[in-house]
Amino acid sequence: MRASHPIPAIAILGALAAAPGAVGQAPPASPDPASQGRDITVVLPEGNQLPVVQLAFPEVPDLAALAGTAGNAARELERTLRADLDRTGIFEILGPEELAVLELSGDLERDADQYRSLGAAMLLQSEVKLEGDRIVLEGRLIDLASRQTIVGKRYRGTFDLARRIAHTFADEIVLFLTSKRGIALTSIAFVSDRDGNKEIYLMDYDGHDQRKVSGHKSISMSPSWSGAGDTLAYVSYFGGGGPALYLADVASGRKSPLVTEGSLNVSPSFSPDGRRVAFARALGANIEIFVCLRDGSGVRRLTNSPGIDTNPAWSPNGQELAFTSSRAGSPQLYVMDAEGANVRRVTFQGEYNDGAAWSADGTRIAFATRAERNRFDIAVLDLVTLAAQKLTDGSGSNESPSFSPDGRRIAFSSTRAGGTQIFLLDSRTGGRVEQLTFQGSNSGPDWSPYPR
Repeated sequence: MRASHPIPAIAILGALAAAPGAVGQAPPASPDPASQGRDITVVLPEGNQLPVVQLAFPEVPDLAALAGTAGNAARELERTLRADLDRTGIFEILGPEELAVLELSGDLERDADQYRSLGAAMLLQSEVKLEGDRIVLEGRLIDLASRQTIVGKRYRGTFDLARRIAHTFADEIVLFLTSKRGIALTSIAFVSDRDGNKEIYLMDYDGHDQRKVSGHKSISMSPSWSGAGDTLAYVSYFGGGGPALYLADVASGRKSPLVTEGSLNVSPSFSPDGRRVAFARALGANIEIFVCLRDGSGVRRLTNSPGIDTNPAWSPNGQELAFTSSRAGSPQLYVMDAEGANVRRVTFQGEYNDGAAWSADGTRIAFATRAERNRFDIAVLDLVTLAAQKLTDGSGSNESPSFSPDGRRIAFSSTRAGGTQIFLLDSRTGGRVEQLTFQGSNSGPDWSPYPR
């Protein structure tokens, strides 16, 4: 929660979080009696930007004693947790190398000031052990000034759940400190030709576990998540005709046709409630925006202009659609009501702007803007001021932005590394660029909503 004052503060109860949040139905860690009834205050600087907190994260003890599959899972859990916390942008991690200069006793009362001498404000104590054929993580986030445990959790699961356990704990920490869910359990859909044909793939938010969703052995593209995160709408040339719309159930892999009539149906976008899909359809030489119900029925036209209208994107509240139109002579971004009324232009700088993607709070739109012939940059538009900020500049061609559900990161495709690959960047500064894909040509990312 954030106050509207110039220097707001968040009062966070020092008691351990009550939500279970555990893998394998394990109970949360026992509360620290010394922490009951106290408050910890996290102060946010002007502009409501989260401060960067220095976090001491020592080596997890006794990992070397775990061999074979158990040891591999334990080490993967530790690596994943460190990477998750680093990716939040909230923490600067002081790891084993930085902490090696300290002479620690193992007694928190004595050691807290040593950690603080390096600038650490918080300490993450963690233990990984085995219970039969299960791996167990016990973790505590400690405020070093008060020596108080502010988040404590215990997770238990099979070895193959090691990464999920780490993701879950990282997200719990983010939620407790920011009142906003973390994104470590989200996924990104994208297009890849790594197996010879363009197919729809999924990967974890950090690029791990890349797996194929479609297998049409044709051209499939433009994945779009449903609001519940259980279904993908996408375009495929499967069947030998023109591009048509299909649905893929993410859990079962089952595919079903959505809209197949007509010579061209492209760029699907699920409404947030999952009941409707907006898309672009060819009418002779023209292309307009249409909408249909989730079962493909009720097809209805929304736009009517002499220009090409395409790439619709629903606003988070489902009341508006952003889209690209050439009605004014060059491709620009427009926003209209969900029923097609109240059309207004929102981009005025640049001769070619395309591929709108809304932030989860509905205040910003990310898009691709042409910087020069055959090269695009990622920009973000403030919908209140209509001011646009470029986040990339001069490194390959950058397109197809998609916001993370917390609004802090943007996935996009870029040729900066040679071929087209998927990258992440910070949605406010354009910094913290990270490459997620390396095999084949990869494009068109769409970030999932939070898992339900």
